[in-house]
This record gives sequence, C-alpha cells and structure tokens, in this order.
Amino acid sequence: MHRMSRWGMVCCLTLEWLALGIWLGGLLVLIGAVIPAVFNTFGGQEIGGLFLTQAFEGYNRFVIGAVAIMCAAAWYRWWSGDQAVAVSRGELALLAGMVLIAGIIIVVLHPYATSLQAQAFAVKEEAARKAAFEALFRILLPVRMIYMVNLVLGIVLVGIRTSLSLAREKVST
Repeated sequence: MHRMSRWGMVCCLTLEWLALGIWLGGLLVLIGAVIPAVFNTFGGQEIGGLFLTQAFEGYNRFVIGAVAIMCAAAWYRWWSGDQAVAVSRGELALLAGMVLIAGIIIVVLHPYATSLQAQAFAVKEEAARKAAFEALFRILLPVRMIYMVNLVLGIVLVGIRTSLSLAREKVST
C-alpha cells in the first residue's frame, strides 16, 4: 500500500464525484430543460437546431474533462492500494463503457450529425430539403438512445459507488 495523504484522497474523491455529477447532471439538464425550452421558445427549426448543436458541443467538452478526471481518480484510488477506496471491476467496466460511448458520440456521431444538419439547412429545394432532414433525423434517433444508455450507465455507476461506500463504512464501524 502506498502512503497517501487523507487530504489527497478527499480531493480525488471530491473531483471524481464532481466530474460524474457534471456528466450526468449536464445531460439531465439538456434533456429535461434545454431541449424543451428550445423547442418551446425558438421560432425556427434552424435556429433551435443550431442552438442545440452548440449546447451539445459544450456539454461534450465537459464530458471530455469529466472522463479525464474520472480516469485519473480511478487510477489514483487503485494506485493508493487503500482498500477503503478500492476500484471494483464493475466500476471499471461501467466507466470504460461510458468512456467508449462518449468517445463514439464525440468523435463520430456528433460531427456526422452536425454535417448532416448543415447540409439540411443549406438545401433550398423542398423535396431535397425533406430528404436531408430525414437523413439527419435517422442519425439523431440512435444518438439520443446512446446518450440515454450512457445516462443509465452513469446512474448505475453512482449506485455502485454509493453501495461500495456504504459497505466499506459498515466494515469500518
């Protein structure tokens, strides 16, 4: 076991929970507040669509930061060798799945959807515009589903972390 300061571990765990909270909370705010507000406030499909694209790009930047923090914190907890903050296999598997999903969204799906959106907004002829929007919506449906899967995985990760904390607390008392 490596000698770790209590302060260092408190900072590690605080940053890890904060990163997970930003990841999950940000997605909940986008889904529960921003998207409905955009569709109930903005006049046109183009303005609302561009706003949401920008909002999700900002969220994705936060997710990249959260991924870095959570991976570094998991490594730090593992490296410490302290059983009170040990990293479980289930926790690592969920985190790896979330990172993989986020990577697919950020690197592949979001840029592709953004390019389809730009094409749809650029087309002026009605039939071609309708076809372009159909192509865009075909990609947005699986993207939404994948975001929801990541949200559920994150909630399960919170449950695992909480359960492990409670189990360790019970053992230490």
